[in-house]
Amino acid sequence: MNLINKKVTHKRFGTGSIVNHNESSIEIHFATDTKKFVFPDVFGEHLKLHDQNAANSLEKIIQKKETERKEEEWKKEAEKKLHREKQELRLKHEKFMKNHKLHPESQMVFWCDPEERNSSLLEWKVFSGVIKSGINKGNPNKPIRLHQNSAVVLTALDPGMPEKDRRILGIYMVKEGFIGKLCEDGYIPAHSKYRIQLTEQESDQMLFWKYYVNEKFPHRMSWNTGKYRYFDNSWMAQILLDIVSLKSDEQERELAQQFFDHFCKMNLITEQELPKPNGALLRI
Repeated sequence: MNLINKKVTHKRFGTGSIVNHNESSIEIHFATDTKKFVFPDVFGEHLKLHDQNAANSLEKIIQKKETERKEEEWKKEAEKKLHREKQELRLKHEKFMKNHKLHPESQMVFWCDPEERNSSLLEWKVFSGVIKSGINKGNPNKPIRLHQNSAVVLTALDPGMPEKDRRILGIYMVKEGFIGKLCEDGYIPAHSKYRIQLTEQESDQMLFWKYYVNEKFPHRMSWNTGKYRYFDNSWMAQILLDIVSLKSDEQERELAQQFFDHFCKMNLITEQELPKPNGALLRI
């Protein structure tokens, strides 16, 4: 928009003529002096254009800049709000980490349906399912016992096979910094390093009920309902130790050993004091 030589009237300096302007400033020659102002902010309350057509065009520019200014303010406010929310979440996270007490049964075994077997190992995460009743019906289950010391065992039962033949497909530590109480979407992601997938042959040798037992019904091997169960920290250590012995590839065995060592450190377990597996399958 060209405003050169356009006549204006200023509240204080009187009538003048525009001699120069750009997107951010404007120069006006008055009777005694040339003044420089912020463009287009000076127009409106302080400065009036004589040319009505130019004034109308300028009003559109001012309105556009005002809209852009408000949008920028909204954007900054949204960024501030997001920053505050992230900071609050970080402080809440730190508080949970600081005050966390080690639960003796903070491990999870997950039942993989046929369609979940590949996806769970490919994506290295599982979904805890949704709440079936009550005011929170339909919302994801929060895996409240899972913490940075927790691991997830992926299991499956082949069609037509009895529950005692439930196999272990793989195992992973939860993602660094994961806190089940703060999990809103129900997804439990894997640690960046500590994750192990078993081959078909290895899986056949890793039967879940060798480790797991319901102390109220020690000879019973039944899953009943639900996608997952919590279980004893020492049982998870037993599973990991057997996987170390099972692995024939040197690199895979080394990773399994590192996994076992890390898990024991996070759960205050010493290998020397770890009992032998004594699950329901061994009590038949």
